[in-house]
Amino acid sequence: MTKLSRTDLYSLEEYSEIRDDFRNRVMAHKKNRRLYLGDNLLLLFEDRLVMHYQIQEMLKAEKIFEADGIQEELDAYNPLIPDGTNWKATMMIQYADVAERQQMLAKLVGIENRVWLRIGDHDKVYPIADEDLERATDDKTSAVHFLRFELSPAIIADVHKGAGISAGVDHENYSVTLDPIPENVAASLAQDLESIQ
Repeated sequence: MTKLSRTDLYSLEEYSEIRDDFRNRVMAHKKNRRLYLGDNLLLLFEDRLVMHYQIQEMLKAEKIFEADGIQEELDAYNPLIPDGTNWKATMMIQYADVAERQQMLAKLVGIENRVWLRIGDHDKVYPIADEDLERATDDKTSAVHFLRFELSPAIIADVHKGAGISAGVDHENYSVTLDPIPENVAASLAQDLESIQ
């Protein structure tokens, strides 16, 4: 999946004219990129279209139109676009009650390393978490983490052959298995991966 460049972006004026339609398209697309693991954990799988929208929204909000500022946004968001051999996701730990959330973030230290995906009969794939910066301490984890699931050529080939995808978490204080993940999510994720000949 190719990274975004300045030539892919709309000017602030162009974006203001198409924003509603573009946003509607992205929101519909994102419905196929959301994976709930139990009641309190959500994976949002990132891709080029989602990052394009994020960048456009940042440029609009901050009124950025100079080349250096635009490049800073590209540099911040391009690493979240899958590279053809992986899936990249934002993981959100969600508890509506603030006190419960704080309590659970203390109990869920290390959960970002215990999320898994499994394709067909292959072993579980655990993520590389938070490559950009450390988001947890010994006392509590963050409510937001960034995950990269690196996939072997054999796994990628099996995804393209339609192998089932399951997902889950095997943390001592949060355990869930989703087998299989919804078909719309699996189909969308398959598009992130390059074809293996």
